Amino acid sequence: MQQHAQTIPNAPPPTCLIVEDSSFDSEKMQRVLARSHCGLDVTVATTLASARAALAEEDAALILLDNNLPDGLGTNFAMELARDERLAQIPVIMVSDWPSPFMWEKAAAAGVRYVLSKREFDTRYVLAALRQATVTRQRVH
Repeated sequence: MQQHAQTIPNAPPPTCLIVEDSSFDSEKMQRVLARSHCGLDVTVATTLASARAALAEEDAALILLDNNLPDGLGTNFAMELARDERLAQIPVIMVSDWPSPFMWEKAAAAGVRYVLSKREFDTRYVLAALRQATVTRQRVH
């Protein structure tokens, strides 16, 4: 007998939260998401404070996170997410201008899926992070 996933009628599609203060880079990330055909709505936060507010309003299926933001470091925010039971389940991809070894270490400690330069970021990382998150959720349930 084949099982089918239950869908909730008129349920909004899952959301990708982009935390990026550069409109140019945010638009580039949105184009990558569109090319991935993953069906995610997009919410953009230009500060960590607005990212916290967005996550308080609704869960995200994926977070794309810059490291240098006007009100703090993305790596610190990733550590904050990792300490929250609900938010720790959201896959995070750090997309930064200059990923440093220190950033890699801190991001790895926070469970960030990938740390990429903005030049490297493309659909394969989005799809892989979403696939890994689905496998993890299936193991938990």
